[in-house]
Amino acid sequence: MGADTSGRGVIRRAVAGQRRDVVVGSLLGAAHQTGEALVPVLIGLIVDRAVVRPDGGALALWLVVLAVVYAMLSYGFRFGARAGERAAEQAAHRLRLDVVRRVLAPHGGAEAGRPPGALVNVATEDARRVGALNMALTLGIAAVVGVVAGAVLLLRASVPLGLLVLVGAPVLMALGHYLARPLEHRSEAEQERAAHASGVAADLVAGVRVLKGLRAERAAVARYRATSQASRDANVRAARAAALQTGLMLTLTGAFIALVALVGGRLVLSGSIGLGALVSAVGLALFLPGPIAVLAWVGAELAKARASAARIADVLAAPGETTGGTAEPSAPGGAAARTASGPDTPASATTGPDAPTGPDAPTTAATPIPGELRLHRLGHGGLHGIDLTVPAGEHLGIVVTDTADAATLLRCLARRCDPDQGRIELDGTPLTELAPAALRSTLLVAEHDAQLFDGTLLDNVTAAAPAGADPHPAMAAAAVDEVAATLPGGTTGRIGERGSSLSGGQRQRVALARALAADRSVLVVHDPTTAVDAATEARIATGIRRARTGRTTVLVTSSPALLAATDRVVLIDGGTVAAEAPHEDLVRDHPVYRSAVLT
Repeated sequence: MGADTSGRGVIRRAVAGQRRDVVVGSLLGAAHQTGEALVPVLIGLIVDRAVVRPDGGALALWLVVLAVVYAMLSYGFRFGARAGERAAEQAAHRLRLDVVRRVLAPHGGAEAGRPPGALVNVATEDARRVGALNMALTLGIAAVVGVVAGAVLLLRASVPLGLLVLVGAPVLMALGHYLARPLEHRSEAEQERAAHASGVAADLVAGVRVLKGLRAERAAVARYRATSQASRDANVRAARAAALQTGLMLTLTGAFIALVALVGGRLVLSGSIGLGALVSAVGLALFLPGPIAVLAWVGAELAKARASAARIADVLAAPGETTGGTAEPSAPGGAAARTASGPDTPASATTGPDAPTGPDAPTTAATPIPGELRLHRLGHGGLHGIDLTVPAGEHLGIVVTDTADAATLLRCLARRCDPDQGRIELDGTPLTELAPAALRSTLLVAEHDAQLFDGTLLDNVTAAAPAGADPHPAMAAAAVDEVAATLPGGTTGRIGERGSSLSGGQRQRVALARALAADRSVLVVHDPTTAVDAATEARIATGIRRARTGRTTVLVTSSPALLAATDRVVLIDGGTVAAEAPHEDLVRDHPVYRSAVLT
């Protein structure tokens, strides 16, 4: 994207990116308008040269010329409109890509203060309106040519009539631009209300099961009714502004054409122009409202495009939640480090004191396994002075007594925000110095409320998996094979939007399998089994341990089954590290920990 992310910059890029089609469409549209202006002139010539003075040969000749002009204007409109429409659609498509790219940017921030429905509205309707400006510009340039051609032809027939048009047309265009200003403001308000209504609808649909469980359907309906009515009222106000602008322009245009006809009639009566010239003048007078009305419509479209471009610019220029670094992780990815040691070889088997030596020793025995995570005096929100080192390959559990502190820790680890104090390091490199894309290819934070997508079960599991990777070990570890057995089609069965055909526990298992299949060097998982039964949870605990052997895994949870399968558990209470030891020791010796995980 370019440096200029203002509303004008958005419009400028949308037009400049399609300049070829805009130019072609404008030239062909100009040919169409010129042909339209020539038709009444040719008819006037036919009247003068073949009707007033009957001449069959001249009549046939001029009819052929008229047919050629009709063919020119017909094909000019057809192919010009095609070029303009192509420019509009391609510009809208590129704007949609820009918005989606910004929303998905690693540094985030575009979604702040905007519900998903509002972003969808920006990426669809606003992008369409700005893209449509290319079509409006194509038709507007052609309309200007039409007005100029009509004025020139009128000048040839009558200087007073031509001058009247040349003076009157710019005045009408200026009035149209002035009258479009209220429409611009009301159009912006209309889009804001529509986006808000879309956001509320998306939220209600996403939480429909919760609403039914709470028997809050009436409150939800009342909320959406109020939002929808506000959107409707804004739409009506914008429609009234558009109708007023269009009506006033039509009235002014009609009055202008009537003035042209009146002046032309007086010139005919005075004998200044002949019968053919009168026919041409009347025909041109009837032709001119068309391009002038198009110019008024272009003004309205420009007003709408400006409002939508400003909304798109707000998203594109939204500040990121973090500032991006440029460094790459200092060690290679986990898959490369495991190639020689084998997928089930513990980290200590290739780096500890009992590591095999001699000619049969693994080639990576001297290579440090990547994935060491270190929190140094971390302070953010409710967290204070967190010092924690997670050696590469460790299976660590973290219990946080305050859910807000857990959310803050996850945000810092995912680098959705940078800590106020201290730092987080990955293999010795601060996260703030790592390029966001490189960080996410090494460290994955799988949050508790991870979303599923409409598609097959297998598509969801492999969404972030390396190309060609086998997803079945991850599916087995997360007990997704049981989920597949309940679906028609198994792993190729569709799960519906947001996994609507699955239960809460099944959705959690699919989300966990997706995180495991991503095969990152460092995986942080937050409460992956809160809706899973105890027997399945115990199987999953063993499965995660097996699937993540030799790779750094952090489980932020209070599940005893998951914590029992870890190497070590860290307790964070009151925003600081209160204790760290194996799960069994903490259950026996620490009352706060015991209360957090067993009650």
